[in-house]
This record gives sequence, structure tokens and C-alpha cells, in this order.
Amino acid sequence: MSTKINDMYYAYSAIEDIRKKGEYGGVVTTIMKYLLEEGIVDGIVGVSEGQDIYDAVPILVTDPADVIKTAGSIHCGTLNIAKFVSKYLNGARDMKLAVACKPCDAMTIRELMKKGNIIEDNVVMIGVNCGGTMSPVQTINMIRDVYELDPKDVIKEEISKGKLIIETVDGEKALKIDDLEENGMGRRENCRRCNLKIPMNADLGFGNWGVIGELAGKATFVEVFSDKGAEIWDKVVESGLIEVTDPKEKGIEIRTNINNFMLGQSFAKKESDYAGTTGDIIDVFYHYRDEFSKCMKCYGCREACPLCFCDDCCLETEGPDWVPGGYTPAAPFFHLTRLVHMADSCTNCGQCSEVCPCEIPVAKVWSTVNNKIREIYGYFPGMATTGPIPFTDHVSKVKRL
Repeated sequence: MSTKINDMYYAYSAIEDIRKKGEYGGVVTTIMKYLLEEGIVDGIVGVSEGQDIYDAVPILVTDPADVIKTAGSIHCGTLNIAKFVSKYLNGARDMKLAVACKPCDAMTIRELMKKGNIIEDNVVMIGVNCGGTMSPVQTINMIRDVYELDPKDVIKEEISKGKLIIETVDGEKALKIDDLEENGMGRRENCRRCNLKIPMNADLGFGNWGVIGELAGKATFVEVFSDKGAEIWDKVVESGLIEVTDPKEKGIEIRTNINNFMLGQSFAKKESDYAGTTGDIIDVFYHYRDEFSKCMKCYGCREACPLCFCDDCCLETEGPDWVPGGYTPAAPFFHLTRLVHMADSCTNCGQCSEVCPCEIPVAKVWSTVNNKIREIYGYFPGMATTGPIPFTDHVSKVKRL
């Protein structure tokens, strides 16, 4: 088999227990297990269920027998896995990892590669389609109060045909996701703005969009996005661990239509979020001055941001000798200082808003700023590029995808 970039397949695992536990045929779990068993990677990074399906915990697996723990999807997994990856790679620069990542995870990993914080050759990105994740507590309340179901009875959630479907052992209940989101429920705000639903910046991409016919719900739609991904795919197929067929033309069309529909929704959301923020970048901060005045300098946004990785943060400097104990800049200068460091890199992962105790729409601000950076420089963070990176004097050596 000689796979090329942009090749597409339907596939499912030939390993029965993985096929049953994994979603849509368990292909991702099978590939991860193979990479570990063959010594191609030293570990895999994935997400496992914590206390329940609303609690997503990042884990590092080094024993192939434990890979099954990462099988399946957790739609309330709101973390960005790049933070976890960069910490492990900083501690062991030669460690090779395979990482299961959503598009925003992959975007952030790409940015950290450009900054030299992650070594590209040490990471295999196994991407999964993502229509958005949901905040755990809000989702539990929504299931109980709006769906009128016991959150403990839920075994799966799925977004399909404009509806959020909640499945229990007794059946399914679906409501229009637009109606839910108009009332502040459903997907996280940053997910609704996201302009990358299929992880084209990963090495391989997987999802159920476009799988039709007798394999619907039983197989995964696979797309190859890099030479590294093509090489790995060939090895796994030749091992006999997965069953592969060519996708149906109608399925490819459906996959494209789903992606385009979701991107259209994201564009509409961004248009709404950016309304009124005309002018330059500083005008954005003026527009949100009332929100920034609530900032209590807890450093939560900085700690949660996967792109903040400096060992010595200038926001914690002791300052001049005549300032006892140092100082923290007043709002909005605290956030303006962060702007200088990562305005070009924001991948709209939403971690900052997720942890803000003052409910400042931090991610919305950074998304607005980043949009203006794109308008000026034509630069899309999280995607490989051969052009100049904003605010730097060098040209990236990363190949364009």
C-alpha cells in the first residue's frame, strides 16, 4: 500500500474489544496501540474518563495494554491537550509521543513547535473531527433541567443534523442546538467561533462524518494530512490490525457539506462577536474596558493558556528596587502585556475564559484581536506556514500543509 497526502478511507479495528469500546470502529485506539507496541513512540497522550463522562482527564500511557483506557470520546473534555504535551516534552526532550488531538489542540501544538517548545519530529498528531465541546457543570444542568433526564443515565452525546442528541440506555432525546445556544447552553462559546472542524493540521484525521451505508456508525472516515501520517497509515494497514475500504463518493460529499455548514455557523458567530469592535487592536481593549475592570489579577488566564510557557514571567518581576515586593500591572495593562507575548498565536481554545472567576470574556477578546492580526498579516495561527510570522524577524521553516 502506498498512501499519499489527502487520501481518504473508511476503516474499523480488527481487534474485537477495541472495536466495541472505541467509537466508530476504534481505529484511533488501534493505531495508538500499534505505535506503542512497535516502539515508534515512547508514549501516547489521550483523554480518559475521570469521575464520570463529564470529567475528562489527560493521561500519558506507556503500556500498550492500557491504551484501551483512552478509547471513546468525552464531549465535556474542555482541556487543551497541548499544555500537557509541552510539559512532558520539556521534561524529556527525546521522548516521542503520539497525541490524540482536536483541531484546537493540534493548532496549539503547531504554534508551540514554531516557538521551539515542542520538537516536531517527536510528535505524531492523531487528529479527530470536532464540532465543539461543552462545559461540564453547564451540561449536567442542561441535561437535568432542559432534557429532563438524569445526567448519571447518559452514555453518549452527539451533534447531528443541527441537533444535540443525548443518549441513555432507554433511548435518545434530541433538541435543536441553535435553540439551546441562544439560551446560553450547548457548546462552549469559543467552539462556536472555531474555524477548523476537521484537523487538517494533524498527521491523520478521523471522524464519523461521511460514513454511510452498511458501515454507518461502525467505521471511521480517515484522511491523510502529512507524509508522516501516510507512512504510519501504511504500516498499520499492512499489519492487518484494521480493515480498510474506499469511501463512498456520496459520503465524501456529505462530509464536505457537514464541514461547510459548521464553518458557516462559526463565521456567523464571529461576525456577531466582533460587531462593534472597529478600529485597531487598542480599540478592542477600549471596547472591553468595563469587563477588564473586573480583573482581580489571579493569573488564572496565564496559567491556563497553553501558549504561555516562559519560565520567568515578566508579570511577576520584582520591579525597581524602590518598589517593595514588586507589583502587578493594573487592568488592562496586565492583559496588554500578555498581548505582546501571544497575540499572533491565540488558537481560540477558550482555556482562559474557562477559568476566569470574574467571567471576563477573555477568549472572545483574544479572538477579536487575533482576527485583526489576520487581516493585517494574513497569518493563521496553528497552521504550518512558510511565510513570515508576525512580530518576528525570521521566516518559519515549517512546511506548508
